[in-house]
Parts: sequence; C-alpha cells; structure tokens
Amino acid sequence: MTTSSKPQNTSSKEEEKRTESFISLIGDKHDVSFFKEQYWEGSLEDYFEIVRKNPKVARSAFQRIYDMIMSYGTEDIIEQKEKYTRYKFFDDERTDGEDAIFGLDKSLMKLLNIFKSAANRYGTEKRVLLLHGPVGGCKSTIVRLLKKGLEEYSRTEEGALYTFSWNMPDEGEVKDAGSSKTIEWMDCPMHEDPLHLVPPNIRNDIIRELTKGHKEEDKIVVEGNLCPSCRQNYRELMKKYKGDWTKVISHIKVRRMTLSEKDRIGIGTFQPKDEKNQDSTELTGDINYRKIAEYGSESDPRAFNFDGEFNIANRGLIEFIEVLKLDVAFLYDLLGASQEHKIKPKKFAQTDIDEVIIGHTNEPEYKKLQNNEYMEALRDRTVKIDIPYVTILEDEIKIYKKDYNQDKIKAEHIAPHTIEMAAMWAVLTRLEDPKDAKLTLLQKLKLYNGKTLPGFTEDNIKELKQEASREGMTGISPRYIQDKVSNALVKDVHEGCMNPFMVLNELENGLEHHSLISDEEQKKRFMDLLAVVKEEYEDITKNEVQRAISADEESIKKLCANYVDNIKAYTQKEKVKNKYTGQYEEPDERLMRSIEEKIDIPDSRKDDFRREIMNYIGALAIEGKTFDFTTNERLHKALELKLFEDQKDTIKLTSLVSRVVDKETQEKIDVVKGRMIKNFGYCEICATDVLNFVASIFARGDIKA
Repeated sequence: MTTSSKPQNTSSKEEEKRTESFISLIGDKHDVSFFKEQYWEGSLEDYFEIVRKNPKVARSAFQRIYDMIMSYGTEDIIEQKEKYTRYKFFDDERTDGEDAIFGLDKSLMKLLNIFKSAANRYGTEKRVLLLHGPVGGCKSTIVRLLKKGLEEYSRTEEGALYTFSWNMPDEGEVKDAGSSKTIEWMDCPMHEDPLHLVPPNIRNDIIRELTKGHKEEDKIVVEGNLCPSCRQNYRELMKKYKGDWTKVISHIKVRRMTLSEKDRIGIGTFQPKDEKNQDSTELTGDINYRKIAEYGSESDPRAFNFDGEFNIANRGLIEFIEVLKLDVAFLYDLLGASQEHKIKPKKFAQTDIDEVIIGHTNEPEYKKLQNNEYMEALRDRTVKIDIPYVTILEDEIKIYKKDYNQDKIKAEHIAPHTIEMAAMWAVLTRLEDPKDAKLTLLQKLKLYNGKTLPGFTEDNIKELKQEASREGMTGISPRYIQDKVSNALVKDVHEGCMNPFMVLNELENGLEHHSLISDEEQKKRFMDLLAVVKEEYEDITKNEVQRAISADEESIKKLCANYVDNIKAYTQKEKVKNKYTGQYEEPDERLMRSIEEKIDIPDSRKDDFRREIMNYIGALAIEGKTFDFTTNERLHKALELKLFEDQKDTIKLTSLVSRVVDKETQEKIDVVKGRMIKNFGYCEICATDVLNFVASIFARGDIKA
C-alpha cells in the first residue's frame, strides 16, 4: 500500500505544478494596464478635460460608426471607367477574413455615403437603414461586421466613449453628501453621455469652450436630455441641495464604457417572434411589478426597467432582423425613433436616443411594404440599400474558398476548378440573358470577370450592366452551393479527393428538392446552365493537359512576344529584326496565320484581329498597364493550341483509354502528370482522373492527340 501511494502523491504534485504553470502563463499574458484603461473612472470635471483634449469621445452614433470604418483605410478601384472606393474594414482581417465581404463595393460605397451624410447631420441620421436583397446575400453579415467592429473600436483609445453612474443618498440623510450613508452605484440604464448632465440652457456655451481650438470637423453637437431614470435622480438631488448643481454632480462617477452585444451595452438586436408573443415593451422597456409596492406608482422610474432593445442600444446600433416581418405596432415605434430620435416607454414621456437603426429584409416583404398604403410614413423614413448576389466570378470564388481550402480541409484534397465550377454556375443563374444575340451568357460572365472579347469595350460592359439593372437580385444563393459542397465532401464515393463532377452532380440532384424553386421553367434553365458549366470544365481540362504537354508558361510567353512583334510590324508596315541573323525581314505571315487559324480567324479577317490586338495593347499602355496575354481569352487559347500542336506528337494520350501503355509512353505520361501536379495544383488522384477524362475526349475525336 505504501509503495503504491508514493507515485500517486508525486503525480498529484506534478499536476498541481502544471496547473500553477498554466495559471502563471495566463497571468503573464493578461494585460492589467489594458484592463485599467477599459475600466477608467473619474469625476465629471475629469471627463470635461478628456472632452477638451479629444471632443470625439462625445460624437454621435453615426459619427462613431463612420470613423470606425474609415480607421481601417480605403483604396480606390476603377471598374468600367468608374471610380469606386473599397473600404478595408469589410475585408475583416481582424478575424482572418471570417466575415469578409466580396464583390459588393458599389453597395458598400452607397452605405458608407449614407453614414458620412448622417455623421455630418445632413438628414440621413433621421432614417432607418434598410438592407434589401435576396436570401443569403450577406445582409446580416454586413450588420454583424458593424457590430463586431463597434465592440472592438470602443476598446481602442480612438474609439473610447464614456457614461456615468449615480451614488444616491438614503432618504432622510443629512445634506452633506460626504457624510451621508449611500447605496451602491446606479448606472445610467441608457449609457448616456455625461454631457447630458450639463443644464440644457448653458450646454452649448460649455461645449464651445471645450472644443475651442479644435478643427471644425471635430466639433460636437450634443442633443437630447437625461433618460427618465437619471432625470428622477437629478430632480431629487436638485431638491435636496436646493438647486446647487455642483453638489448634485458630486454624486456622479464618470466611467469608460465598452460596447458589447452579449452584455447588452450599446448594441441591440431584435428578431420577430410569433405574433401572439410579440410585445412592444421588448423595444422600450417594461414595468418592474416587484418594485411597484416599494415605490407606489407604475410611473416611478425606479419601478421601471429601461432595458428594451432601443434603450440598451443607445450610443451604438440596433439591428432589426427581417424588419418588415414585424407586427405593425412595432413599425410605428420606428417612426419616432428614426425621425425624432425619441422612443415612448410605457407611462413615461418621450425619451431621447442616439443610435443607428439598421434592418434587413428580403424582396417579398419589401414589396408588401410598397403595396401597403398605411405604411407610407415608414417608407418615407427608410433608406434602402440593395445588397445583391455577387455577379463577378472571381469574387464568388473567394466566398467559398474562405471555408473550402486546403488549410481548413486537410483530410480531403479539393481538385482544381471544383470551387470555380460551382461558383460559375451560381453566377450564371444570377445573370440576365444578354440582348445581343451574338453574346452568350457564359461570355457575359467572362466579360464581367475581366476577360476581353472582340468587339466589346469597357463602355459595352457598362451598357450590359445598365440594361440588366436587376442582375444579382435573383438566382442561386451561396448557401445552396455551400450545402452541396459540404455534401460532396462527406460522401464516401471518392478516395481522398473531391473533383468538380462530384459537386456538380450534387448541385443537379439538389434542384429537385430546392425549397425556393417551384417553377419548372426556372429549374430547366438552371439544369441547362449546369450543362454549360460542364462543357466549360471540359475545355479547361483539355486546355490544362495541352499546356502540360506543351511544357511551361515561358514557352507560351516567348511565342506570344514573337507574335506581337510580328503583328506590330505588320500593322505599322515595318520589318522585324531577326534575332539570330540581325537582318530586318518581312513579318512572318506563316507564324501569324498558324496561330490565328487555331481560333478560326479567316484570312479575310486577319487584319481586323491584328489591329484589335494592337489597339488593346495601346489602350493598356495609355492607362500605364502592362499587356498580359492571359486577359485576352482568344489570343491565349490560340497560343496554347499552337504550342500544343507543335509538341503533341511527343505523347499519345489516347493510349490511356485502351489501358495498353508501353514503358516509354508511360514515362511521358508521368512527366505530364508531374506538370499537372506541380503547375496546376492537382494531386496524384485527380491528375490521373483528368488525364483519363481528357484522353476519352481525345478518343472521341474532339481533339487529335
């Protein structure tokens, strides 16, 4: 017994030491100074000094949100000759892009313009902001980012804000506040700015003194008065000290506050419930019936809980989830809250609030609002910001790669183009068929994605977008794509590698049971678009195998440079210098035609094609950009096909179909497979699958290998 107890005691001591070491480690990492900053306390005089040094601590809720977003920086982008501002805040680098938003720069710029206008008190601060768009279009993500951003910003020195607490004497105590027996500190239930304690008749004069010497844009305007609870305390103390304001504020403690949705401080969220259970007191607070017996009246602020969503969101933001699904009685509360910045708690006078009211809704509910003549007042107080689906393929791919990438999914390899093909189908469902019969929907998608097509300039792309103003408001939701990619990942039909066909099959099978697709014509359209995507995937894989056979990018770049030199000389009626002989020779017509014929450019149109390429290169040079052949889809394809033709005889892929491969051919196939893995991101499994897939296409006679 004795022998066995010793190891247990030793083990117990080791566990204690290990626990102590963890506690010490946490203690060392815990920033006590940061904690002290967050929980700063002082007098009203101390707060005046803080305002004098930095008036922004007393700015409005709209000003705070606007400054918070701008603090992350911006960058200008040019799209179809129009300048847009991209706000880095929405990249969400704080959480490694967990809630990053892609492809909505235009919508976000409109939202920021509203915040800027409201921050300057141009009128939009008196409006309800309504994010409107299809399901799964990241409306709630935008609001979640704003709420997270506000919480973090309020913890910084730049985003600091303050409120106050009361220290009320017991009834019947002596006048001297210093010797009276006191109860615990009572926080202002609505987290008001301490400047509300300054009497309204002299407040503007005090603020002018506090902000003297600061820039005009740093000047502050403090509106509103004390909430009913603080007003009651203020009134009692003014009576007690016979109007001596200096003694009244001796009962005040100013403290720094941190906005927090979980703690219900400065950030509120309201979600519709069953109509029978909805109660407007959830927005404006309710009577505390236990305290009525103590204070004798329902209209005594001490017998009322000012903890409705409007109350607790003061100084920050309130989110209305599916706002237009609210009962009409709730929507009336929004009228005064938005226009007058006042709410009406039960049994009390109108109470001032300072908060951003933002809601989001889908299109069916918004149409109901438009058709409801009784809600004209709300429509008039609403600013609608459309949040459509993404219509640019590159941005749609980024949405899915946040969740489906090799860093997050280590057990499965995701074959190249798997996410791209799913994203391509999603974007195609959102685009409207072009009016130009010569342009296919897939070509339109590629134009939007930055590719060039003959006869289409940036002005033409701008016109395409203008003629389809509702693009992105309908189509397949990103959630559907995410669900089907997840299904494909967990199925046991693949051996450690998920390829595009697995996902495309999931997307197709899911259409039969899609809850939002009841129209057979729409379902057929979506199925047809899946066929378009599969055909595009065939072209991509054939192209990659061709490139793998045709060696590396350097060979294509050299061929491209040679072609450009020749067409430049041809269009300008000059000669080309032979790099080997140093002699000037006529442009190599045979080389130029061998490339152009690969994309069916007839001899009668060769001059037009060559001038088109030169004009494109010249336009890029004027804009200070460098020509990249990969952005011109037709030229890129022609160069690859030419290079493939020059080298295709070195390998016979069709031998894979017969399963009879000699040693020499197998070695060459292994070289191609190695290039697929190295250059295009394939693994052993999907590289083999793609080579077999393309070999079967070659065997059909689509391309001679």
